[in-house]
Amino acid sequence: MPSPNATPTPITPPRVPLIDPRTNLVDRAWYLFFLSLNNIASAVVDNSDIGTNTDSLLASYDAALRSVNQELQTLPPVVTLPAPDVLGDSSALESQIAEMQKQIQGLQLAPPPREFKRSRYGSFYDTTTQTATVINTAQAITFNTTDLSQGVVLATTSQVQVDTEGIYDFQTSIQLDKTTGGTAIFDMWFRLNGVDVADSASRIRIQGNNAEIFSSLNYFFDLKANDYVELMFSVTDLGVEITAFAAAAPVPGIPSIILTVSNNIGGFQ
Repeated sequence: MPSPNATPTPITPPRVPLIDPRTNLVDRAWYLFFLSLNNIASAVVDNSDIGTNTDSLLASYDAALRSVNQELQTLPPVVTLPAPDVLGDSSALESQIAEMQKQIQGLQLAPPPREFKRSRYGSFYDTTTQTATVINTAQAITFNTTDLSQGVVLATTSQVQVDTEGIYDFQTSIQLDKTTGGTAIFDMWFRLNGVDVADSASRIRIQGNNAEIFSSLNYFFDLKANDYVELMFSVTDLGVEITAFAAAAPVPGIPSIILTVSNNIGGFQ
């Protein structure tokens, strides 16, 4: 059994942390120091004279405390270093914070950036004469030539399809003729995705034989991607034609129909 007057293990230097950061447990050096104090205290408690000799118990604690005090006196003094100025000049920091707040407020007040809408367009025409096969019956106007195309294409010979949502302007010019006498009516209108567009029709009355008439119209469509538009016509007389004329100097060829489509109406969005 250890003697109650035994000298404890020298106190651990202050530079040694109480908790080992590698294990999160009490450091071994500190553990040995506390263990030596515990052994001394246990020896005093186990002494059979403890009940009649309390002076010896107090003397043992005094001896242990004196030993710890002497050990502390031998340690080098602890030098207290001033805390580093990690923030630097406070006035400069305040200025930076104020500038950041100003920039954040500016971002909150500024309108969102505007994106220019992708330009979509197409130009199509037909170099053949188109005739009706049955009177008073809807028939699609067709195109056999693509002049320009960017996102607006001919899905079929009659279906003009777009690949981007937007407002599109359809402008068309059409060359009509009549090969028989009398009076006849030519009606033309738009279809969107196979459905007639309400209030989109135009009517032309043609009088007499070889009565060439040129007509044009335009129409705005609010289209989604992959929507398609068709031009439909109907006649009251099979002598009414959508006529194409070959080039004859000094005049170039005359298509039966020309259609241009563009979506640059809205500009910035």
